[in-house]
Amino acid sequence: MEDSGILGIVSALKSEASCLMKMRFALFKVARIAPTTRLCLSGMGPEGALKATQILHENGVDALLSFGVAAALDNALVPGDLVLPEMIHSNGRSLPVSLEWRERIAELLPSCLTVAGGTLAGTEKPLFLRQEKIKLREETGACAADMETATVAEFAARADLPFIAIRAIVDPLEFSPPSVLMNVVHPDGTTDILRLLPLLFNGSIPFKTLFHLGMGMHAARSTLSKAVKTVGLTFKRELTDRSHAYALIAGEETGDGITNAPVNN
Repeated sequence: MEDSGILGIVSALKSEASCLMKMRFALFKVARIAPTTRLCLSGMGPEGALKATQILHENGVDALLSFGVAAALDNALVPGDLVLPEMIHSNGRSLPVSLEWRERIAELLPSCLTVAGGTLAGTEKPLFLRQEKIKLREETGACAADMETATVAEFAARADLPFIAIRAIVDPLEFSPPSVLMNVVHPDGTTDILRLLPLLFNGSIPFKTLFHLGMGMHAARSTLSKAVKTVGLTFKRELTDRSHAYALIAGEETGDGITNAPVNN
């Protein structure tokens, strides 16, 4: 299908955005990474994701993609596995993805990648404990979680924009970053080395933990880079119908939330 629309990508971390293009990205600045693709770096968390999504929308994008890493809630997933969710869970509600678009990308990905579907859950804070991950999986049925995708998905549903998420697993169910690490990490994921070093030498953050985190991020970024190389920076958006896969009905006025009623594509 011929389409002149613009794809807007939201990524939280500079390390995620660098899988798309090797350039300097500043928070909340729209970067033109391809003729019909724009990226806005949001920083970690739903508040930043909403701001970045709004900025992209104001700049004329007509499709949205949440791109980056995620935490595994399913023990079967390991760092480097790719999650292409078929549904997003946020605060007790199911939010849609554009299934035709999602399936086309899934068909193009190389066979060397392990690709999971199912549900991706939104969380407002990092998951530092295995018990937190297990609880979220029990509550939502999700296989993975991140802090930005649900916000982007909700905006897309309200605006009736095509939406998908592409997330690579960075930490497995059995391993999570220590909470103290957040004291030395900037919103864009870069690390304050001067503040990190004392935590390493006093044992607050074991070197082994940092090694595992680095390996997990390396595996996740490798997968994201392979996906980009295969699918391209447009992510085949130019072939995607303008209609959303599902509708956000006016049920919010009656407290019913979002339905899963399909829209004709």
